[in-house]
Amino acid sequence: MLEAIWTGLLVALLGWVASVFWNNRRRLPVLLAALRLSGEVRVSVASLLRVQDDDRYVLVHSPYRPDSYGPPGGVVKYHPAARAALDRLGFREELRVDQRMRGDLRGFLPGRALPGFVRWLDRQEDRESALECVRRELAEELGEIGHPELASGLDRLHFTHVRQVVDGPLRVPGRPYRVVRLFDVWDLSLDTAEAAHLRDALTALAADPAEHGVLVATADDIVHGRRQRSYLAPHSAYLMGERRFHADLPPLSS
Repeated sequence: MLEAIWTGLLVALLGWVASVFWNNRRRLPVLLAALRLSGEVRVSVASLLRVQDDDRYVLVHSPYRPDSYGPPGGVVKYHPAARAALDRLGFREELRVDQRMRGDLRGFLPGRALPGFVRWLDRQEDRESALECVRRELAEELGEIGHPELASGLDRLHFTHVRQVVDGPLRVPGRPYRVVRLFDVWDLSLDTAEAAHLRDALTALAADPAEHGVLVATADDIVHGRRQRSYLAPHSAYLMGERRFHADLPPLSS
């Protein structure tokens, strides 16, 4: 009798573990990371755009890290209706450098809430989709580098999903928390005249010595972390695969 009870409990436990893994199968690395986390974790959710010309990748200047360049794209935004769900998870938005960061899915969570946060993300409720984020960020960044005219026709561009990347959990020197970043990487599909024009215009800007908003880097440059005098953001490596090569450069805080 006792043996049957223990067998039933073991089966129930294994069933629960299998259910947890199944419900988190799309983000299994995050679940495994959560098992190693205690205290608070800094999270961010972002989409990156790969604009590629053979072995060359288009990168744009970062306004928050002078002399550094990274892939077009940025942090996914949540809608006001998401605030109740995020509050239940204990999400605390990171202090903003400027108001353009309002509503960014970048902030702090209890480590134990990480799987629940990922499940909320996967429901795609009350937030931008990864693809909507790419379109918005691309338009914003073209304006930031001084070429808003290139944003014309963005609604006619097509994008192909390349990969999802879980970055972390990473230790942060001098900080009491670890960092987990979730990236979606997209290709600019060159199946329209607008897409080919955008790629050619960006590579032409990168070749112009008078322009400083765009840079074209090779895979070797990204592995090295620099292109001549310019620093290449470590997450540029996710344009090529799931491995980063360098630590982050701290952003400006004011």
